Amino acid sequence: MGILIVDDSLDQQTLLRAILKQAGHPDLLSAESAKMAFSMLDIDGEAPPSGIDLILMDVLMPELDGVEACRLIKGRPHLCDIPIIMVTANNDHSNLQAAFAAGANDYITKPVNSLELLARASSALALKKEMDCRKTREEELRRSNDELQKALRDVKVLRGLIPICASCKKIRNDGGFWQQLEEYIGEHSEAEFSHGICQPCVKKLYPGVYQD
Repeated sequence: MGILIVDDSLDQQTLLRAILKQAGHPDLLSAESAKMAFSMLDIDGEAPPSGIDLILMDVLMPELDGVEACRLIKGRPHLCDIPIIMVTANNDHSNLQAAFAAGANDYITKPVNSLELLARASSALALKKEMDCRKTREEELRRSNDELQKALRDVKVLRGLIPICASCKKIRNDGGFWQQLEEYIGEHSEAEFSHGICQPCVKKLYPGVYQD
């Protein structure tokens, strides 16, 4: 699962990459600014980016800080399920409340403790994996339900009491008119008719032709 590191400090990027890579997270991306991260995330698109399952976002960055970047990312429907862990200085806890209000999932403090980073990253990635599985199940359920609803719309079933003439076998429709049996069934089902003459009718209609 991929991790995007957003930090304007190259030294901090290098440190985070080293810790994560050594712990078995090879799929790492880096961005030096929120603007660069938006481009990598395709923030104005519609599909979730492939290969980004977690964002480590520095709080203090020039031009656009991490809190505002977090708010913009979480405000996009196709990105809102990507967990964001804020990376903040020890004396910068005043921004944490704003970060959580913006949609951040967790935070770590600088200087980064490797055990804390790995524990929080693993937890966030597990959450993302579970959310992806849930969305897949929901999509499969929605697709199955759509197929079922389509099948039900395509099926026509005759139900209830059908008035039929005991002599000519015509059926009285909802408008009170008498219809031929095949005409009525054709309007109320998907059945098609292939006409022929049964042996009793052949004997009745053509007595000189029919041989016992």
